[in-house]
Amino acid sequence: MVAFFKFILFRSSILSQQSFSSLSLNSDLLSNLESLGYHEMTEIQAQSLPVILDGKDIIAQGKTGSGKTATFGLGLLQKLDVKRFRVQTLILCPTRELADQVGKEIRRLARSIHNIKVLTLCGGMPFGPQIGSLEHGAHIIVGTPGRIEDHLRKGTLNLDNVETLVLDEADRMLDMGFQDAIDNIIEQAPKERQTLLFSATFPEQIESIAGRILTNPVTIKVESTHDDQMINQYFYKVSNHEDRMLALRLLLLHYQPESSVVFCNTKREVQEVNDELVNRGFGSIALHGDLEQKDRDQALIRFANKSATILVATDVATRGLDIDNLSAVFNFHIAHDQEVHVHRIGRTGRAGNKGLAFSFYNQKDANRIIALEDYLDRTISEDALPSESVLDMLPPQSTMITIRIEGGKKQKIRPGDIVGALTADSGITFEQIGKIQVSANWSYIAVQREVIKVAFKKLSEGKLKGRKFRVMVVRG
Repeated sequence: MVAFFKFILFRSSILSQQSFSSLSLNSDLLSNLESLGYHEMTEIQAQSLPVILDGKDIIAQGKTGSGKTATFGLGLLQKLDVKRFRVQTLILCPTRELADQVGKEIRRLARSIHNIKVLTLCGGMPFGPQIGSLEHGAHIIVGTPGRIEDHLRKGTLNLDNVETLVLDEADRMLDMGFQDAIDNIIEQAPKERQTLLFSATFPEQIESIAGRILTNPVTIKVESTHDDQMINQYFYKVSNHEDRMLALRLLLLHYQPESSVVFCNTKREVQEVNDELVNRGFGSIALHGDLEQKDRDQALIRFANKSATILVATDVATRGLDIDNLSAVFNFHIAHDQEVHVHRIGRTGRAGNKGLAFSFYNQKDANRIIALEDYLDRTISEDALPSESVLDMLPPQSTMITIRIEGGKKQKIRPGDIVGALTADSGITFEQIGKIQVSANWSYIAVQREVIKVAFKKLSEGKLKGRKFRVMVVRG
């Protein structure tokens, strides 16, 4: 670590006692936090927020789910001047999914601030409407580096008034090859600004970029540990790809997790593993960088609404994935980095729920296993796989199935319209309807598997907003 970085260390027992009311936040923000149920600060919030509110640059390291979005969100909202209708904050994220998630959280945190405008600018979306939105002005921009760079190049975005620059999931932005785009963006931002860098891991590239773009930063590290009482870790020794696939099938059939993520190290491997699971009858979907945006969106929606039980993905593709109650995590290969391993398994065992983490390794992984033992401060021994008799079982089916409607917000469709159409004249109860997501020109609805035929008939033969829309059942 370069010498000018400062470190702040806190004891968790002290941090757990700190409330948001102990901070110098304005009363509107505090009352909104209270209404959202945000009372006690997480560790990263307690360490970072006082530093951010003091106007200093920071490098904060913490895993997904640590509360970092609210950390920088509250900091930038506290200093925002709503009367100055200029772009005052720019937040860069590696993926559209994470940018959307961050934008939604900022809007929630800003509910008590009138006339604030948060704009999300990401690739995979039409360029024209984004230009129109920018012409109407915004206070906060959340976006992916490539699309932000496009707007700067075309002159449709001006960063002259940016006071706060946030790099969220900085390690993954570098992994995805955004180094040049980030450099170009920073070159057009004011030199006098506050820069907040958040990263789950801390590779050498982060040290390099931090040294160039931050001024006397305070470094805050929240240990990426997991709770042994909430996450049960298992390790299985395998010899080849066939052994890994067999182990994966045995564990999926034995434990039958409601939702699980299988982490692979390459895009090619993701597709191979997913294809084999699908051929074996599992409700699996793939997520990697080569998918078209529509397919990425659809995969994430199906997994989030429990229409698919297994998501096979790379680390980069899952950044920003906001899934409640993930039952299990599989490491098809041991992660290259110990912090990445802990980051992966930290997606299960949340919110008081028990989690399962399964990792496959072979003789070539000996050094990684030793490093992981040191990092986790535990001995890793080979666990026994379930009996092959479970192969006679049928893979469990998802509890939900997704329906797509070719109409959305632009056609004035609202979630209430869809619920009304489904529950009218009986046949489907409110409890049999799952998550509903309405976008500009389409809508996705999850319904319980046993009522899919009734739901499809109601939506395809009935009307929404006085007109019929094309409806289809989304399958793998």
